[in-house]
Amino acid sequence: MAWARGPVSIGRFAALHRRRGRGVTKRSADYRSNRRDRVAAPMPNDVKRRPAREEGPYQFLDWDITYGNISPLGISQQQCKNSWQDGVSGTNCTIPPGQNFTYRMQAKDQIGSFYYFPSLAFHKAAGGFGAIRIYSRTVVPIPFPPPADEYTVLIGDWYATNHKSLQDMLDSEKELPPPDGILINGKGSADGVAFAVEQGKTYRLRISNVGLQNTLNIRIQEHNMTLVEVEGTHTVQNTYSSLDVHVGQSLSVLFTADRPAKDYHIVVSTRFTNATLLSTAVVRYARSSGAASGPLSARPSDVDFSLNQARSISSASGRRSQNEPDGERAKAEPPGLVPLRLHQRDAHHPVGQLGRLVDGKRRYAVNGVSFAEADTPLKLADYYNISGVFRLGGIPDAPPPANGTGAAEEVQNETAVMDSDRRSFVEVVLDNGEDCVQTWHLDGYSVFVVGMDVGTWSEKSRDGYNLVDAVSRCTVQVYPRGWTAVLIALDNVGMWNMRSEVWARRYLGQQFYLRMYTPSHSFRDELPIPDNALLCGRAAATNSSSRLPLQRRY
Repeated sequence: MAWARGPVSIGRFAALHRRRGRGVTKRSADYRSNRRDRVAAPMPNDVKRRPAREEGPYQFLDWDITYGNISPLGISQQQCKNSWQDGVSGTNCTIPPGQNFTYRMQAKDQIGSFYYFPSLAFHKAAGGFGAIRIYSRTVVPIPFPPPADEYTVLIGDWYATNHKSLQDMLDSEKELPPPDGILINGKGSADGVAFAVEQGKTYRLRISNVGLQNTLNIRIQEHNMTLVEVEGTHTVQNTYSSLDVHVGQSLSVLFTADRPAKDYHIVVSTRFTNATLLSTAVVRYARSSGAASGPLSARPSDVDFSLNQARSISSASGRRSQNEPDGERAKAEPPGLVPLRLHQRDAHHPVGQLGRLVDGKRRYAVNGVSFAEADTPLKLADYYNISGVFRLGGIPDAPPPANGTGAAEEVQNETAVMDSDRRSFVEVVLDNGEDCVQTWHLDGYSVFVVGMDVGTWSEKSRDGYNLVDAVSRCTVQVYPRGWTAVLIALDNVGMWNMRSEVWARRYLGQQFYLRMYTPSHSFRDELPIPDNALLCGRAAATNSSSRLPLQRRY
């Protein structure tokens, strides 16, 4: 499989830049590269490493990995002009058992921490995920001294029940039980992971919540952590005693081994749950004098702690002048926001989430529409002009108005695709009317997180937006009975999935696709269909002669 990525835009809402970088490609699972531009992750035991080969300005890295019945591989970083490589059911056919598929993509300048995962059905519950590291070129400085070493930390809730049984529960209208435990790099506390450190040195932890539903809090016994990056954006370097990592999110922290030489617990525990699940790993100092001991630090217990922590995260590149009064923070306005509208309608898009019974089965919806999987990937149907696969405008821009009777919102199944004007600058409000934390991810983009709060969003809420140094990321949380507002520069042509990262909700319809279209066939706007693209469903009758006569370029 091959990796890559498109541009990241951070700062004071300037136009997204497209500085051309070195390309990186790979095959399957995880790999660590020592080149200047590299994508990396822990390597499973069944990966066969092949020699890297160089070709012009590109670096090619081949990985082999074997799964069972293979699904497309979801990849959390953006695919610039290349939704062909997004690895979800709306863009890619399933990979048949016993066969291989190579993803080709360009890493470019989204420097940071991400992960990949099986994206179909409930396969994510079986594992198969891993970390991706994208490094800057050696000539491009990073805003902190290089750490002595860095470690990947994959945390997540885990079920002992196999993924098919979990899927069957959902199909039979049952709710999933609480998870059985928390894993850190695939291990529980009994056989926990140990991270080796030397006294006085600083280390980087790249943390991803790869679980199915729970927000997790991570902390290091008697140590503080400095946040330096979230999903491709370098942040203002605030220090925290613990951090909430919501499901689907990734971040990087630095910590210094400045305590007496012994072992210390890394504690990961659930948040916003009635019963606390907990797991530990170990920070092991060189010449450690003893095992980790003493009471484990308590997890935070309230929503306000998490909300205030999230508000404290801001972009280092958009950092305002130290001489600028705080009062100016909310007065700045991003250029071009006001006149731009999605679908030429109001740019405010509240997205509601409600569980409902549709045709006797539990479904979750966005704006009254529960996503129905199609028999053909939407991107292929769009490319080959196959009618009847999806309907543009299948999801409204706002939730249905309340009927005032107290009756349940009407929910319909639809292969929901939202169409949009290219190069619009759009405000999206994610509205959570439930008592649990929601997390949302948009493929193909990073979004500026300009505001979040509990309560009901109103136009007055815009007065508190951070329009100066808002962090740019691809996965955002929405607190119980609250809202989160993001701004998006819609400039990446393709078919992009927006979904709940609470996996049962996504499986039961809480997702949709955003179609960003251009009538041109220029490489400047979108890369052509890959030569190795799998064709399935109603697209299986087409052949290579139906493809546009364009040569691949990277």
